[in-house]
Amino acid sequence: MRVLAVLSLLLFAAPMPELRFFSYQRPVVMPAQTGGQTCLVLDVGIFARASSRLADLRLYRGETETPYVVHSDVPAVSANENAPLLNLGKSGSQTSFDAEMGDGSYSDLQLDVAGRDFLATVKVSGSQVRTAASRTALGSFTIFDLTHQRLGRSTILHLPESNFRFLHFQIEGPIEPESVKGLSVTRPPASQPRYLTVAETTSATLKGRDQVFEFTVPAHAPVDLILFVPREAASNFSRNVEIGVLPPKRAPADDSAEPPQPITGSGNILRVHTQRDGHKIDEEHLTVSAPQTDFDSSSRWTVTVENRDDAPIPMASVRLEMLEHNLCFDASAGNTIAIYFGDAALAAPLYDYSTLFVLEKNPVVAKLGTESANPAYQPRPDMRPFTEKHPALLWIALILVISLLGVVAFRSFKAAPADRP
Repeated sequence: MRVLAVLSLLLFAAPMPELRFFSYQRPVVMPAQTGGQTCLVLDVGIFARASSRLADLRLYRGETETPYVVHSDVPAVSANENAPLLNLGKSGSQTSFDAEMGDGSYSDLQLDVAGRDFLATVKVSGSQVRTAASRTALGSFTIFDLTHQRLGRSTILHLPESNFRFLHFQIEGPIEPESVKGLSVTRPPASQPRYLTVAETTSATLKGRDQVFEFTVPAHAPVDLILFVPREAASNFSRNVEIGVLPPKRAPADDSAEPPQPITGSGNILRVHTQRDGHKIDEEHLTVSAPQTDFDSSSRWTVTVENRDDAPIPMASVRLEMLEHNLCFDASAGNTIAIYFGDAALAAPLYDYSTLFVLEKNPVVAKLGTESANPAYQPRPDMRPFTEKHPALLWIALILVISLLGVVAFRSFKAAPADRP
């Protein structure tokens, strides 16, 4: 039994990383300061060459595997919080109310306002106590619903970053107290996320009046958002956007299977810079979230801006972007450091370093050098079980066993004495 257990462990043990089995390598270019926590940006080329989610990526100091962690530059943003509304009612001709904001700073506020086709001004002031004799003015903001003019809707108040515990709101315009349904608070991130461009185009194909932008995305490259850059001459607009991702074609051996279905997504882009009834409106939303994909080869993306009966938007460019990914490790002087990848047999590493990792405020910044083939590369031996290497033999053996059992059963039936009356 022990021998069988050992053989099973050897048979099914996960492959171990070895330098000779990696197809590619890239040197890590260290600055003069080489000690301590060091981070570098992983570019799109790494994702295209490595396996899914960078599972086969390894960092070596000379010939010694070195622990690392990959973290995305994603800000820690808490979910939107609902602020309790106080004293909601009328103050003269204006709708007014207070809001208890709680602890911490905030910036953007989202008013939940019922109704359509309105334009109003919201004056906001703040104080640290609820019954303050005086408040600090934080600005006047325009909220609108211009649906009938096809210019969308916005009830976001872009406040300067503040930490007042109480805010006072005065709404001048056709908004009654019963139309104010709530207020949500967005806490600002500690830092703004950074993005890298995965694919970009400056031209579109017209399908009627709709603009169709096409992209080729490398294998395994994540796409987190789509950024639209209109030309300065572009007038006000509010347009729906449709996203389609066509997965790679299957190998000829898979032709009997159902064809892969496109992955879809949608969103809206908006630009409104205008004066209406004495109200100044400056609002832009020029990004759309991208559907999540992960393919073993390149995929084709189409982004369609639906212009309906309006003229196409003059676009300077449209970009598919991914959040910046940083690889961090502890460096020391006097070592040649490189990353290796291109061994699909490997699973993602599990290091104590990643579990205990805390990003320092100012880590050392390194860079990746040019990719090259690993000069020591050797194909990894085929470690699959014999039955996976030769599936036809398994079927032949199964047919022989069934045939043998059939012969034995037939002979047993003939040899059995006949029942007598």
